[in-house]
Amino acid sequence: MTENSETTVTIALTRHGETDWNAAGRMQGTSDIPLNDTGREQARASSERFVGGGWHHVVTSPLSRASETGRIIADGLGIAMSGVYSDLQERHYGEAEGLTDAEAAALWSDGEFPGLESRDDVADRGLDSLVDIARDLHGSAVIVVAHGTLIREVLRRLTSVPIPSILNGATSIVERSGGSWRVITVNDEPLDDEPLSDQGA
Repeated sequence: MTENSETTVTIALTRHGETDWNAAGRMQGTSDIPLNDTGREQARASSERFVGGGWHHVVTSPLSRASETGRIIADGLGIAMSGVYSDLQERHYGEAEGLTDAEAAALWSDGEFPGLESRDDVADRGLDSLVDIARDLHGSAVIVVAHGTLIREVLRRLTSVPIPSILNGATSIVERSGGSWRVITVNDEPLDDEPLSDQGA
């Protein structure tokens, strides 16, 4: 499928709801930790915020905390789950997964955990996934349920504006039009940003 250069795709990057590891401050990465009850409530709240927004599709990371969040959102909106993109999964934290920041720092004071995925690699695969979604679902408004670090690294690639930590259940909206990206909101708050071409991304 060839994407028309004039076609606009709106993507709502939504972080999954809370898990028990989130609540305990543990690094999850690619560990497949399910939502807790608070996370399910956050997913329902996200779905309510999307009502009336003209959203067409929900796609997710393969990890269960993202896919369950996506199902809750899709069910609330009465739209279909439209796919899973493997490269939307969270940054891999290697041997530090399951540890708190303090526990990991006690073992690796330089922050270089064995098996840690680089931020650049996270941003590369995240942005490649968004380009694939824009191609596959061109002309649509798509809710993409993924993970905090991946969303933050993608946003950092798309704008020079400082990006805060991404909150559980929060949405950051980006738009792709004519080969350029623009960040519209971060954590459900407006962001004043200029379009950035794919070459700059």
